[in-house]
Amino acid sequence: MALPTTRVLAVLELLQSQGRISGPELARRVDVDVRTLRRYIVMLEELGIPITTERGRYGAYMLVAGFKMPPMMFTNDEALALSVGLVAARSLGLAEAAPAVESAQAKLSRVMPEKLRRQTQAIGETVKVDLADATHTPGSNAALITLTTAAQSQQRVFMSYDSGQHQHTQREFDPYGLAFRAGAWYTVGMCHLRKDLRSFRLDRIAEIKLLERHFERPQGFDPLQQLVFSLANIPRSHRIEVLLRTDLKTARRAFSLAFGLFEHTADGVLLRSSADDLNWFARQLAALSFDFVVHYPAQLRDELKACSVRLRTLAKAGVPKSSTKRRLG
Repeated sequence: MALPTTRVLAVLELLQSQGRISGPELARRVDVDVRTLRRYIVMLEELGIPITTERGRYGAYMLVAGFKMPPMMFTNDEALALSVGLVAARSLGLAEAAPAVESAQAKLSRVMPEKLRRQTQAIGETVKVDLADATHTPGSNAALITLTTAAQSQQRVFMSYDSGQHQHTQREFDPYGLAFRAGAWYTVGMCHLRKDLRSFRLDRIAEIKLLERHFERPQGFDPLQQLVFSLANIPRSHRIEVLLRTDLKTARRAFSLAFGLFEHTADGVLLRSSADDLNWFARQLAALSFDFVVHYPAQLRDELKACSVRLRTLAKAGVPKSSTKRRLG
């Protein structure tokens, strides 16, 4: 590390990675004396990178947070991880994310060594992340930003909301957290209009603003777990219980998260769900690669028998079918 410029960049990298580091330790890491280190700090400040100095026996150097983003330096592994993350970001359904993703990828590509650039380009061209067809965007990033800010600071919001049944309501809401699932963003928390836990889709929020009132989030609250529970318990015409002869991991992989609640038992996995269309539910079960037993309702068994008859008819007619034959409970 002979060139002073290289050492200056090394100082910047250490400040970024350590957050707070003493002068003697920083000088030791860069292999210079403390006086030379002070000169490097001045050089960084002249480049417009704000640095805070804590004086005294336990003093240290730190980058000033929030003033402006300093030049960032990444290892090859970090750059690859960022590239994978940017690929995933395209699928998150953020209305304003696409231009930012392309801009960030272009900036990374311009400064990468040729070999690393080829690797990251390969990721962008060949890696696809399926996040449940994110077709419901938040409308703009404003709702997402406001709700994440409110959830972090435990601050109540005022919200105008248009439901799936085209009902417009206004309410005060304590956002405990946010979750992305089944192709949409949701916020989960305490609704003061209904006096109960509720989840709301961000693309249906017409207006939102922070209020001065604060709340206390329940300790250990999991917004994704609560979202799963609320989606699975939406009132529908038929309550369903099916025993899946498989393990929990395979069961969850076979169904979307919004499909129902899964409980591990000695005999397999108990699926509790509900549906308005039992014929549709029967077709989902018929496509499974493992056995199952229908506990209730009896009408679901009838729909499965009818589905089996249709498959046999198609097989005799020579029409290709995607589902393999299996035992129906």
